[in-house]
Amino acid sequence: MNVFETVESEVRSYCRSWPVVFDRATGSWLYDEDGNGYLDFFAGAGALNYGHNNPVLKQALVDYIMRDGVTHSLDMQTVAKRDFLETFTDTVLSPRGLDYKIMFPGPAGANAVEAALKLARKITGRESIINFTNAFHGMTLGALSVTGNSMKRGGAGIPLVHATPMPYDNYLDGKVEDFLWFERLLEDSGSGLNEPAAVIVETVQGEGGINVARDEWLRGLAELCKRHDMLLIVDDVQMGCGRTGPFFSFESAGITPDIVCLSKSIGGYGLPLAVTLLRPELDVWEPGEHNGTFRGISPAFVASTEALRTYWRDDKLEKSTLAKGEQVGRVMTELAEAHPGTPMLAKGRGLARGLSFENGEIASKVCRAAFDRKLLMETSGPDGEVAKVMPPLTVTDEELADGLDRLTAAVRAVCA
Repeated sequence: MNVFETVESEVRSYCRSWPVVFDRATGSWLYDEDGNGYLDFFAGAGALNYGHNNPVLKQALVDYIMRDGVTHSLDMQTVAKRDFLETFTDTVLSPRGLDYKIMFPGPAGANAVEAALKLARKITGRESIINFTNAFHGMTLGALSVTGNSMKRGGAGIPLVHATPMPYDNYLDGKVEDFLWFERLLEDSGSGLNEPAAVIVETVQGEGGINVARDEWLRGLAELCKRHDMLLIVDDVQMGCGRTGPFFSFESAGITPDIVCLSKSIGGYGLPLAVTLLRPELDVWEPGEHNGTFRGISPAFVASTEALRTYWRDDKLEKSTLAKGEQVGRVMTELAEAHPGTPMLAKGRGLARGLSFENGEIASKVCRAAFDRKLLMETSGPDGEVAKVMPPLTVTDEELADGLDRLTAAVRAVCA
């Protein structure tokens, strides 16, 4: 471990919670260099919806590499990109009646968000963006400006401007009518609110504490954006690609965002890939106006295409995710009811779930107790008060039951 402590930057974080050296991984399991297996209910922060080294995706990737398929191509036309574009259109967009142009802004979710913000400002000629309390959209300056966490914002070192936070769904415990404050500011010429270019929202705030927006709240937000000529951007980086059940997390609300940001599991195999989807009439970019060296990494195209063909030609994965999510929710609710002396609240949707405690100290102890039982979890929320569960969507029934048993034991050990 010494080389990590002496050579690697102090900015490292996950390794501090899991002080082992991992060597290999398969499916829902990570193995340390001594061969000990850890059940992974973290899934690369949502980048591994199809598990570690998924054999179907791995074979497609190995075959592509072995035939000397193009790896790096900037935004040149390649067979791998064509296969992805055709498959994504035929498998994801067309069946849902969605008409989007597809942009490759760079390798990470923050790149997708930065492109969306820049495009919204270019289209509208306005500077201001509306974001929400407890939002997380990335660590680059534009994405950070619409992020809520004060610790992460503080790392910017400069004022983060041109963004205004509004209350997320149930932020005020239902005491104020939805969007009352927001719309009042929009309509009042004396409010001091700069006319917004766009609103950016997560349907489920993963890093913010597994906060779930109601479908009716999302529909109300979409209608508000239309009334006031604001673009609606949905950040589906962590909750997209089936994490909440449907491919897009906004499907159950019946809304059609103007712009959608995807990354993490869109790369299929855990490879870096980001996508910004935009309505065709919004595609006003000049050639090269927004670019980057790693706009499209062909091995990620290959793995993503195979994942789409394998898991999204029918609704089996969606139904499985919803059923397993309900199972996790039931266990968490039972844990909360069984430990009234330690108040906790079960939260989430699909296979993005969490137990919210009174403070981050308790949640951290639960995650540490889970690690001691070789279960990988993380905390989330503004004070790290939520013990977060996000297994691969391909987790087996046996693995899910095993992991929930370990979680139950961890909670009991802390609450005892």
